[in-house]
Amino acid sequence: MAYETITLEREDPIGILRLNRPHVLNALNKTVVLELNSLLDEIEKEVVPKVVIITGAGGKAFVAGTDIVEMESLSSFEARALATLARTAIDKVTNLNRPVIAAINGFALGGGCELAMACDIRIASEKAKLGQPEINLGIIPGSGGTQRLARLVGPSKAKQLIFTGEVVDATTALHMGLVDRAGHLGRKSGKGFYNYT
Repeated sequence: MAYETITLEREDPIGILRLNRPHVLNALNKTVVLELNSLLDEIEKEVVPKVVIITGAGGKAFVAGTDIVEMESLSSFEARALATLARTAIDKVTNLNRPVIAAINGFALGGGCELAMACDIRIASEKAKLGQPEINLGIIPGSGGTQRLARLVGPSKAKQLIFTGEVVDATTALHMGLVDRAGHLGRKSGKGFYNYT
């Protein structure tokens, strides 16, 4: 199936799932969330890829959060439905029947940070910035971020990040346990070098 806002590149046994809205820093909107749900269902039924890497297109952002322009146009009922749909997609990442790696190649904020935290392993480039800045909009993380963040960095540090909306760089995220590795993103294989930035 062809998708408008995401791609899946297959380099057996690896699948690179790329969120592909670089003009808005890969922000999550209804189309992205619907397509992500659908693609994850497809992957769940397949034998390959054996491992899925999630990253963002454009080199500036993994996912810079929810598409605020779209969110502003929604009623409170519609916004709640979108948040529920996003939570479903993020939970599917957590429960996928194979390893999922987040290749965080830029901003991973709000829903983007929640998506990264849902992955089994998080690798951040030196230009990555992570955080849950929803408090600056008068809301809290809506897709499991409060629970996942506390499990990764501990309750006190999670409260600090959520209550202040602080955004941290890759090195700080590594030291607090939010990511597992920080540095260059890529891999080498017999077919050459593949860059996820």
